[in-house]
Amino acid sequence: MPPVNPPILPTRFFLLQAMLIGVPKEIKNNENRVGLTPAGATEFVKYGHEVYVQATAGEGSGFSDEEYEQAGANMLPTIEDVYAKAEMIIKVKEPIASEYPLIKENQLLFTYFHFASGEALTHAMIERKAVCLAYETVESSNRALPLLIPMSEVAGRMAPQEGAKYLEKPLKGRGILLGGVPGVKPAEVLVLGAGIVGTQAAKIAAGLGAQVTIMDINLNRLRELDDFMPKNVTTQYSNEYNIRAAVKTADLIIGAVLIPGAKAPHLITRDMLKTMKPGTVLVDVAVDQGGCIETCKPTTHEDPTFIIDDIVHYCVANMPGAVPYTSTLALTNATLPYALKLASQGWRMACLLNEDLRMGLNVVNGKVVYKGVADAWGLELTDVNQVLNENVLFEESTFLSV
Repeated sequence: MPPVNPPILPTRFFLLQAMLIGVPKEIKNNENRVGLTPAGATEFVKYGHEVYVQATAGEGSGFSDEEYEQAGANMLPTIEDVYAKAEMIIKVKEPIASEYPLIKENQLLFTYFHFASGEALTHAMIERKAVCLAYETVESSNRALPLLIPMSEVAGRMAPQEGAKYLEKPLKGRGILLGGVPGVKPAEVLVLGAGIVGTQAAKIAAGLGAQVTIMDINLNRLRELDDFMPKNVTTQYSNEYNIRAAVKTADLIIGAVLIPGAKAPHLITRDMLKTMKPGTVLVDVAVDQGGCIETCKPTTHEDPTFIIDDIVHYCVANMPGAVPYTSTLALTNATLPYALKLASQGWRMACLLNEDLRMGLNVVNGKVVYKGVADAWGLELTDVNQVLNENVLFEESTFLSV
């Protein structure tokens, strides 16, 4: 079936409507971020929307209920109340099992989903017939991921920090100081992937004095890094041969590989662990998308590491949640303009008018509309434009001139 092309819309009009916005408290283990700040609530109220925030939702990020009330938001006591009231839910992390029954048909969820690493979540959202718009697949015309970048920056900068901590002997690491001291060589850090996460990780590790190697398959990107990275950062082309050689001497390995909306490839395989030095630390920032280290599985801030073959694995799936004040502000700076479009224009019209948002649609009313998700779980793919064109009226009278 050929793709259904989106209609040509009059660019000087936009649909204006009021929407009920819900902000539940995050209930994933040690997740202290919140989907909307009081400043964001102010913007929604200014444009005529109603905001409903669960009591204490912002406390972990340093925002009190009083601040939300002063911003014009309405406070609700329970998560059930928020889901029952809202037409659009703004979150940080994907819903967990206890939230599935609360989600209503046609309810818009705007959050990180990472469906390609969560089969149960995918089927639950299909069953609930929700409209799932994922932060991580909103994509601009230059292939950038504007809603993933802020958290990638945070996670990338945290990765060497966490790795340095778990290299300490009491935490089962090799007992190596990342930057070394005069007369003693610094640690060797291997970064897989030269995107946002990898670049930030290499920058921080180098700043701490480590000897850093960053690998990628994009030679143009490696040339760029070679121009501005300090001298203790070496670029190298990524292939299995080079990776196998590098892991033998690395003290800290940071996985920073991302394929938007799809599972990350396993660049570090189980058999490679036997060739590493005991006490080597692996930090897999890609664990949200299935991980680029075969032996990694999601962990929590409460119990962040596990050991296989004497190799320390740090695989926390919500790393930025440990620094919620910084993370919440960075995230909402990026999400708010898109959220306002969704609220004022309605999700369908906003996605028709804005290709960035259209790329964010993953599951809509029981249909999978994002290829990476369909491929991950062997599900039927529905053309997103077909879904968007259902029941749309384009009478000029429904639009307001700007």
